[in-house]
Parts: sequence; structure tokens; C-alpha cells
Amino acid sequence: MTNRNTITIKKVLLPFFMVVFIMVWSNSFIGTTDVYNWLIENTLTVISLLFLIFSFKRYRFSNFSYLLICIFLCLHVYGSKYTYAENTFGFWLQDIFDSPRNQYDRLVHFCFGFLLYYPMQECFLNWLKYPRHIAFLLPVALILSVSGLYEIIEWLVADVFFVEQGISYLGTQGDIWDAQKDMAMALLGAILAFSIFFTLYQNHFIKRKCEE
Repeated sequence: MTNRNTITIKKVLLPFFMVVFIMVWSNSFIGTTDVYNWLIENTLTVISLLFLIFSFKRYRFSNFSYLLICIFLCLHVYGSKYTYAENTFGFWLQDIFDSPRNQYDRLVHFCFGFLLYYPMQECFLNWLKYPRHIAFLLPVALILSVSGLYEIIEWLVADVFFVEQGISYLGTQGDIWDAQKDMAMALLGAILAFSIFFTLYQNHFIKRKCEE
């Protein structure tokens, strides 16, 4: 493949990711079973998109990071379509693994840590210019912190601001330890992603040293 073709592909990838997300997002609204819950769930989606838009001129993530972000946002908005506790894909997973509950929310929390680890690491390393060892570790701590903050926001939304939509929004399904388990899944995803990317970096570093 020529350099020209490679450059052309790189230019069309980001618009492609945008189109895919808009299609998934639109579908989640058109087919939603709970409009009020959809609006609440997608508040953070809008905030995330605004951050990506307004930070674009100062810092552009790699296409790989945008792919990971796109996948996570698609998973999140798909969850808002039916509410997390009533998600159809989650029911399919429940049948496959003979689970006592719909596990879609656990999947998305895990993906929050696993998929967003690399964009965060890239941001700390390339935009904020943190030392590499800190840029590798800091996303794990940040993901756990954001997960805890999100659980606090869930409590405020469900118990203070939108009480009627509280049960649908929380999706605890009767589990009193739902918040802690969600945080644990995000942490597990982040640790797994850290292990993968740190191992790849180490292997690349060793290979480069051997070639010198």
C-alpha cells in the first residue's frame, strides 16, 4: 500500500467513526423504551462529545484512540436504548452464561476501563507530556476515580434529582453491592489494558535495543 493510500485512509477513518456513532446514537433514541432515562443517560455522552470537539484543535487523538472511544460510546448509548437492566444483548449474555442478572452494565463498566485506558494514556503522554511511567499508571488511577465519581452522580440523579427514573437509571437489579462491583469491573478492565499495552511497549523497547 502506497503512502498516499495510507494517508487517504487515515483521513476518512475519523469521519467514518463519526457516522457510525451517529447512526448507533440515532437508533438508540428512535427505539428507546424510556425517553426520560435516555436523556439522563446521554447527558454524559454529550459532555464527552463536547470535550472531543473543543479539544480537537489543541490535541488530536490517534485514529486508534478514536476507534476505542467510538466503540465505548456506542456500547453506552446502546445501553440507554432499553435501559441497562433491560438490555436485549444483556439478556442474551444472561442466557448464554446462565447468569442470575442482566450483565450488560457490568460489560460497559469493564469496557470503560479497558477501552478508554489507551486514549487516556496517549493524552497524558503526548498532550500533557507526562513521563512515560506515569502516563502508563495514571490512567488506571483516573479510571477508578472517575468510576467512583460516576457512582456518586448516579446516586444524586436517582435519589435527589430524578427520583421517578431512579430505578431504571441505576439498574442495580436488587444488588446492594452494584456500585462496588461496577467500579471493580472498570478497574479490572483498566488493569488488563495496562498489562497489554505495557507488555507491548516492553517488547518493542527490548527489540529496538537488540537491533542497536
